[in-house]
Amino acid sequence: MILNIDLASAVPIYQQLRDQVVEAIADGELAEGSSLPPIRTLAADFGINFHTVNKAYDLLRKEGLIRLNRKTGAVVAASAADPPFAADWTARARTLLAEAVARGLSADEVLATCRSVLDSFASTHREDTP
Repeated sequence: MILNIDLASAVPIYQQLRDQVVEAIADGELAEGSSLPPIRTLAADFGINFHTVNKAYDLLRKEGLIRLNRKTGAVVAASAADPPFAADWTARARTLLAEAVARGLSADEVLATCRSVLDSFASTHREDTP
């Protein structure tokens, strides 16, 4: 997994790290049980404070996407959607879709983009299924 950080971005670094790990899981690049780089190593590689990486990993842990353990480090957890996640996800999706519409994208453009992104994740998971 290759992570890219844009220091000039308005998106906080911890959020960039979190989002890229989520996308790598969705893409199938990181499967259940995959190890993530140690916090201090990742911080040193990017020249950022280790607390920044720790914040990203802690978010992922709270979201149930990774497990943190002293011995094994950060490991991708088994996926399972729960009702609180579904409600939170729906609220975030609503806001993101509202932003697209407010910026002038048509419903067809929004749906085409959603379908394209979803299909890219689904095709990765279909390859793993017999």
